[in-house]
Amino acid sequence: MDAETVMHSQMGLISRRQVLEAGADDNFIERMVRRNEWKALHPGVYVGHTGRPSEDQLRMGAVLYAWPAALAGESALVVHGVRNVVEGEVRIAVDVGRKVVAPQGVSIVRLKDLEQRVLWNRAPPRLRIEEAALEAASRSWVHSGEAGAVGLLADICQQRFSTPTRLFAGLESLPRLAGRAFIGALLGDVATGALSLLEHRYLTRVERAHGLPRARRQGPFRTVDQSGLRDVHYLAERLVVELDGRLGHEFAADQWADLQRDIVAACDELLTIRLGWAAVADPCRLARLVGRLLQARGWPGQVRECPNCHVDGRSPAPGAEDVPMIQGVQDFENSLGDGVLHRRARPRDRQVDRLGEGADRRRGRPDH
Repeated sequence: MDAETVMHSQMGLISRRQVLEAGADDNFIERMVRRNEWKALHPGVYVGHTGRPSEDQLRMGAVLYAWPAALAGESALVVHGVRNVVEGEVRIAVDVGRKVVAPQGVSIVRLKDLEQRVLWNRAPPRLRIEEAALEAASRSWVHSGEAGAVGLLADICQQRFSTPTRLFAGLESLPRLAGRAFIGALLGDVATGALSLLEHRYLTRVERAHGLPRARRQGPFRTVDQSGLRDVHYLAERLVVELDGRLGHEFAADQWADLQRDIVAACDELLTIRLGWAAVADPCRLARLVGRLLQARGWPGQVRECPNCHVDGRSPAPGAEDVPMIQGVQDFENSLGDGVLHRRARPRDRQVDRLGEGADRRRGRPDH
């Protein structure tokens, strides 16, 4: 196979090793560079033009530089097709026994048994989706805390690229992974149906932390003209909690779809409440209100205090001061006080719910 054919199969890239294998020599490489037909991308790696390399070429070039190597972490997730991934530097994996110096714009992870972890028949080669997801989630946990790991793994499961069971099986082969204990517990939560950061926070900080009854998550429903999944469904109490996160419930069509879902639920004698970031940001206060509603619908239990705050309203929940005028909770309280168990939020209220995180960013605070 000549050099031109090799480059055509590798997004316009070739390594010095491949040039020599094709029967050419270093003089040939120097001549192609001198004639501005090739340009060095990394030491020993060349691209067949002098312009700015594409993102795909940067990824392939990093793999060729460290060969045998494969895309890892966020870079692997991007080429697998996972949406909403922030890549940053190109991330590649090499075998644990190798010493490779990363060039500019590239970071390297060393993995044991690399041969079995990589899809070598793909261009460029990449870690299997579970390996890449766990490595990226671990890095996110180290650098960004729990929220980044939750969002990444939940997105991968929600987009149907993998399942909690397969991810957990992959975790078994990574005993030294940073944040392994947290990621294992997180996968257990995702397996229950908490498929977004907002749903996970409701599960861990509202429901579980305060002893509310265990709900069914992502349970399917179907009617004559509509089908879907209910975020949180307390079966015995016939209460549905819909959690409206960052995007997806803000346009007119979405609001009509929400209204239709709520009316369908009401026809089945289900009560629906809708909560956004502003409400879940005050978990103890919200737990007291949801608990009160559950008790009114037959739950015999009691809301318990969590380790960090009180549920009796005498002290604010951690993070409550981060969201001005917790409008979502106030509307919920008012509806209970007025004896009206459910009403849809006004457009301004829904905007506060959707932009709960935005309030933090405007103050320069990190998301929690």
